[in-house]
Amino acid sequence: MILTAEDRARRVKVLLFDVDGVLTNGDITIIPEGDGHGAGHGVEVKSFGAHDGMGIALARLAGLKVGFVTKRQSQVVAIRARDLKIDHLYQGQHNKREALEKVLLDEQCTREEVAYVGDDIIDLPVLRVVGLAIATANARPQVKAVAHYITPLPGGQGAGRDAIDFILAAKGVLESTIEEYLDPQNAEAKKADIGVGNM
Repeated sequence: MILTAEDRARRVKVLLFDVDGVLTNGDITIIPEGDGHGAGHGVEVKSFGAHDGMGIALARLAGLKVGFVTKRQSQVVAIRARDLKIDHLYQGQHNKREALEKVLLDEQCTREEVAYVGDDIIDLPVLRVVGLAIATANARPQVKAVAHYITPLPGGQGAGRDAIDFILAAKGVLESTIEEYLDPQNAEAKKADIGVGNM
């Protein structure tokens, strides 16, 4: 039996994202500290899409566990993960399969119950084995070739939200989760994505 992308989405319990090029547009801006001379340290700047943040709040409200798996080490990503109350954060991951295996162990789930959103070849080892492989609109051709679903929007411009909406719609809970989020009595929704940045 051949599974559709919707069939695969209905089984998802854990949603993992690459960061650069998926939750951002892929730009990495580094502002040097001090006078800018020499090999000193710099401040890394990334821009995250607010629609993706809202989507992650919806995903968590719908009962999904969410994680970031990225090769780079970035304080910015750590801050964003904290603000969004991300369940799993793995930075400095050249071999992303190792992070996947740790998540499977922590969540006591199978690969078939995991969705992964990626855009570049470093994501291929995970995309090839998870139940729902998602490529962003700006993904490399090799990534799109293995994807079960390709987001309409590119990374940093709503691709993360596209992935979440697709999964929740396939599960038949998108509209009810939105209404739950909008309920003024919902304490969990009130706490979602309270960004504090560096404060």
